[in-house]
Amino acid sequence: MTPESPSLHAGSGGAHAATLQDVAREAGVSLATASRVLNGSARKVAEDFRERVERAADSLGYTPNVSAQATARGRSPVIALLVADIADPYFGQIAAGVARGADERGLVVTISITERDPERENRILRALRGQRPQGLILAASRADRTGEAGAADPADAELEAFSRYGGRVVAFGERPGDGSGTRAITIDNAGGAEELGRRMAALGYRSAIGIGAAEGVRTSDDRLNGFARGFAAGGGEMSRIHRGDFRRESGTAAMAAALAEGVEPGTLVFGMSDVVALGAMSAIRAAGRAVGADIAVCGFDDVSASGDVTPALTTVRVPLNEAGYQAFRAIVDDDWTQAPLPVEVIVRGSTPGL
Repeated sequence: MTPESPSLHAGSGGAHAATLQDVAREAGVSLATASRVLNGSARKVAEDFRERVERAADSLGYTPNVSAQATARGRSPVIALLVADIADPYFGQIAAGVARGADERGLVVTISITERDPERENRILRALRGQRPQGLILAASRADRTGEAGAADPADAELEAFSRYGGRVVAFGERPGDGSGTRAITIDNAGGAEELGRRMAALGYRSAIGIGAAEGVRTSDDRLNGFARGFAAGGGEMSRIHRGDFRRESGTAAMAAALAEGVEPGTLVFGMSDVVALGAMSAIRAAGRAVGADIAVCGFDDVSASGDVTPALTTVRVPLNEAGYQAFRAIVDDDWTQAPLPVEVIVRGSTPGL
């Protein structure tokens, strides 16, 4: 390090973070050359200059400025992931898959929480568009939202603008907007739930109660409708549906409401997610009823907790980590096509059969 390097002292304030100018001075190159090396410009830099800049950056502990990288590359080295609820293990498994892909490419994942609030989602999308991430991954199921007189969902305009300026949008369950950069990760929610319904009917169940999110939330609707079809094909009937949201507490409240109306022994409860189904199991126990032989319960997703409860929860296994990884590949691979994401019915003790 040269004696005059400012990375050690700056006036009376003591040590400060190294700047790009410090790195250029240390390496003996121009500021433009240092920027091209460290901020990822497409312009070529001679290998000896590149090595000098990288050694200087390591020596000084220099951290690249993300905004500068975005300017040099046209995009920042960031993948933005939008989830509804970070405490929900469904999104945790998806995020792990996205992070696995980002690690392979030396990229960073940022996570924003929408709480399934359209206005909040719009604000997040607008802010992210200004930060120029390489891509946006929308992991939360979106409702069929339209404005008055059938106007388009305002979020679609933000997504299409992001795509127009070179970003790529990937959504779970549906293709968002009509922008040229949009892609979708599809999970066979309807097919998996239909097979679950058939299997439950084959176990002897004939009466079922559904617990789902508000009408128009596509993941919930696909699962409830699929289950009803499969259950009916086997001779069963889903006689009523209680609706709330995706939280465990919502499943508990919906099941408590169903119990207040009356639930006959031998009834099957289908929660449109494991988290909701686990909440329903809590309400059944709180009412002094037994899960399994008295009131059977099944869910969807196969989050880790579903196998840890007693009795273990019957569910549909979804490869959520792999789905997250596929979403990442959809951002970075120009010729991407989705690999299969098979779903599988897992029968456990919560549905012992009649």
